[in-house]
This record gives sequence, structure tokens and C-alpha cells, in this order.
Amino acid sequence: MIILHAPRLDEYAAKHAGAASALSAWLNVARHAQWRNLMEVRQTYAHADAAKLPSGRIVTVFNIKGNHYRLLTAIDYPMAVVNILGFLTHAEYAKEKWKEIL
Repeated sequence: MIILHAPRLDEYAAKHAGAASALSAWLNVARHAQWRNLMEVRQTYAHADAAKLPSGRIVTVFNIKGNHYRLLTAIDYPMAVVNILGFLTHAEYAKEKWKEIL
């Protein structure tokens, strides 16, 4: 997969040092993946989920570091592109404010 905005992962890791190795591992896996749909993503990341936002956008959410963080992405399966949209702590994610800005 092509990862758009991958440098954001370094920014997230700098802000949340405890997530650095998990983000690096996710990036390595995602770059080598050939996901064609959410079911294939779940073969690698069983807890990945797709959320349909009020805007109509589909956001694929990855649990990072065992539920401590959420990585928000938009995946264009036909184009094999993953767009990094955001990174939140579990508490920030649970407030659901991210749904209003994406």
C-alpha cells in the first residue's frame, strides 16, 4: 500500500513516545500489505473497524498499542492508498469529536 502523510506517524510518536514502536510496526506492515477490503485488513489487524461519518466518509480505525491509541485512516482499496488522518488516545477517540472534523 502507498501511505500518504507517513511523516505524521513520526509526529505522533514524538508526542506519544509509548506508541512509537507500535506505529513503526504498523507502518511496516501497511506498506507491505495488499489489502483489497476491510476483511483483508482484519486478517492482519483483527480489531480494525470502519466508521461511516456524517460526511459520508469511511474512516478505518486501527487500535494501536493494545487499545491505548487509535490511528485514523482513509483507505482507497482500488488505488492501494492509505491516507493517515489522525492519531488519538483512547480517551480522545471515545469523545467522538473527531467525527465532526473529518
